[in-house]
Amino acid sequence: MDLKFVVPVLFGVEGITAKELKKIGAKNVRATDGKVYFDGDLSDMMRANFLLRTGERVLILLSEFVANTFEDLYQGVKNIPLEDYIPKDGAFPVKGYSIKSNLHSVPDCQKIIKKAMVDRLGQKYSQSWFKETGAKYQIQFSIFNNVASIMLDTSGAPLSKRGYRLKSVEAPIRETLASAIVNISRFGYHEPFIDLMCGSGTFVLEGIMAAKNIPAGMLRKFSFEEFSFIDKKIWRNIKEEEISKIRKDKYLFFGSDIDKNAIETAKENAKRLGVADEVLFEVCDIRESSPKGEKGTVIINPPYGERLLELSQARELYKDISATFDRFENYNFYIITSDDEFENCFGKKADKKRKLYNGMLRCQLYQYFK
Repeated sequence: MDLKFVVPVLFGVEGITAKELKKIGAKNVRATDGKVYFDGDLSDMMRANFLLRTGERVLILLSEFVANTFEDLYQGVKNIPLEDYIPKDGAFPVKGYSIKSNLHSVPDCQKIIKKAMVDRLGQKYSQSWFKETGAKYQIQFSIFNNVASIMLDTSGAPLSKRGYRLKSVEAPIRETLASAIVNISRFGYHEPFIDLMCGSGTFVLEGIMAAKNIPAGMLRKFSFEEFSFIDKKIWRNIKEEEISKIRKDKYLFFGSDIDKNAIETAKENAKRLGVADEVLFEVCDIRESSPKGEKGTVIINPPYGERLLELSQARELYKDISATFDRFENYNFYIITSDDEFENCFGKKADKKRKLYNGMLRCQLYQYFK
């Protein structure tokens, strides 16, 4: 079955996700702002869900059409062969958004789409009422500049929900963004990788997952596993194949934080991921931290003064990070923050900067090479 897919992503990581998709064999990959499209079959969809580190979810693009009026929206949805995807007992809730379009009322759009789906499926199954007691087939829509996209969510929970972080510290970084930054760093797998303000350990765990080639979705379930049109044998074979590619090498991953509770949480997360004996988490003030080898990579997600600490406190902390930077003579540093005054407080101009979004918060990744 040849299908078109959409992968929503955080702004700034589109190119990274596109490379991931090409690596797993997706066809006709193309990136736009906040989305990456690709073509493939159901096995490509399964691999994308299981392996993608920076995508937020995988959606089947059922149809795309111009919708200037509610009648356009109704007819466009009714023309979709929904019976190829949704069985008689399937639950098919609808959610989405509309931006810069004539059809600006999201609740009204939801009602029209639902009605069109009920009418289409009712004709195909010769029934006028759907109990929707079976598996969930979440329908998502987006209407942008009067172009409607109707999609089926195959992921369920966002792909950032890896399954190793059942609890976290305050203001954690999203796993998909952490993985994107790990990717940007291109760290040497057999050199020390350190997060000096590790919180619940997300950077460290995303780093070791990349180094060992651990599938991003190994610990979780996906919506598509309950879909009636999925061949469960193919899915089992894909999982077995990808898990067999996990590297057995040992690596040097370290995380420290001044918060004892954060370190305990990080250790629990590492244990859940099955790498507790390959990472070292310790309680340590960043002002007392020291290198773990001659050269390596340091990634830090300090408080921005947005949710943690006052802005003035955060900027004082940047000075402490600067002093630490000087002690790590041969280490590349990657620091993400939304504070535009970071370089002035840090006292050093970055060798390179990259705009990224932590949710809706615009940030810069400041990169220092040694």
